[in-house]
Amino acid sequence: MAIHFISDLHLHDEASWLGELFTRTLADWRGRIDALYILGDLFEYWVGDDDSTPFSAAMLAAMRDFAAVTPLYVMRGNRDFLLGPGFAAASGATLLDEPHLLQVHGRSYLLVHGDGECADDAAYQQFRAMVRQPAWQQAFLQKPLAERHIIARQVRGMSEHKKQTQGMTEISDVTPAAIETLLAAYPGATLIHGHTHRPARHEHLVNGEVRERWVIADWHGGHGGYLRLDSVGLSAHPLTLHHH
Repeated sequence: MAIHFISDLHLHDEASWLGELFTRTLADWRGRIDALYILGDLFEYWVGDDDSTPFSAAMLAAMRDFAAVTPLYVMRGNRDFLLGPGFAAASGATLLDEPHLLQVHGRSYLLVHGDGECADDAAYQQFRAMVRQPAWQQAFLQKPLAERHIIARQVRGMSEHKKQTQGMTEISDVTPAAIETLLAAYPGATLIHGHTHRPARHEHLVNGEVRERWVIADWHGGHGGYLRLDSVGLSAHPLTLHHH
């Protein structure tokens, strides 16, 4: 048996094919793996657990069906940091705080989304610190749904605009120093994260020790993937996306 890791699906109702891929993948894996971990940005954006669309309701129902048989864990990302207890109840998922230390087969794995380690983007880190504060979240969730959607779209637009104006065609990458600090705090653990949309396996030298970092593939660009953890160790696998 095995544990699977996915992240950065960026599900939203304008991309129904992504939703179909997600539900089909859940059906394929249901009862056939030990657990599924979704490490952030499952949704393109999430304005609160009280927001329900036919699309999100269908996604939550598929997750609930999966979670009835196979343990499901979800970490909040930079797009869906407002996932809360209502989401957990509706999806059957257990929400994880980051960093999360997973111990399996006598080895330890450290799980994060990855946006917190993009330390060079000071403006983003400031924004992240603000929106992670309970007081900010409480105030935001008290706004009418329509207003929350407008704000979420503005934030999305801002990040797209920033990528274009700064010639950053891609999301900023993690900073080696931030990664090394994190690894140093958890000796012996292998780091697994998403966010950067740059699937790869990296090695870092931390305190004289070679440490591994695995980056999960995003599904957003039409080329999904997952990491599989079994008794042999970690391995990366593609997912066939039938994108019409």
